[in-house]
Amino acid sequence: MSIIERFLPPLNTDERTTLESWLDFHRTTLAMKCEGLDDEQAAVASVPPSGFTLTGLVQHMAEVERNWFRRVFAGEQTPPIYDPQADPRGPDGGFEVAEGATLRDALTTWHAEIARAREHCDGRALSDTGRFMEQDVSLRWIYVHMIEEYARHNGHADLLRERIDGTTGV
Repeated sequence: MSIIERFLPPLNTDERTTLESWLDFHRTTLAMKCEGLDDEQAAVASVPPSGFTLTGLVQHMAEVERNWFRRVFAGEQTPPIYDPQADPRGPDGGFEVAEGATLRDALTTWHAEIARAREHCDGRALSDTGRFMEQDVSLRWIYVHMIEEYARHNGHADLLRERIDGTTGV
C-alpha cells in the first residue's frame, strides 16, 4: 500500500488546472515508483548493457525541471545539477549516478526543483513565454512537454520497478 497519495486530475475544469493537475499526477507517479526502495535497489540497472536506474531517472527529472522552468521559462543562468561542467543548453543529463549518490538525495533535489518550478509559474499566464532555441516558447507548451516527458519516463520507471521487486501497476 502506498503512503503517497495520487489524485486523478479533474475531469471538467479550466485549461491551466488540467495541465497542472496532469503534471502533478505524473510527478507523483514517479515518486510512487521509488517509494519503499533503498539505495541499492534504486541503483539496479534496467537491462545490460544499459545503466539506466531509478536514481538516475529521478536525477534526470530534476535536471529537466531545472532546464524547462528555470533556464528556459524564467531565464535563469543556473548550471546543471549533476554535471556542472556540462553545457546547460545541451541534453538534460543526470542519468549517470555518482558513487555514493543516494535515492533520498536525488528525491530531495528533485522536489526542490519542482518547488522552484511552481514558484516561477505562479501567477503567470499560459501564454507567457521563455526562450528556447532562440524562439519564444509558451508556458502552455512547456507544461504539455513536461507531461509528455514524465509519461514517457514513468513507463521506464514501471519496468525498472518491476525488475527490482516485481511491483507493477502503480
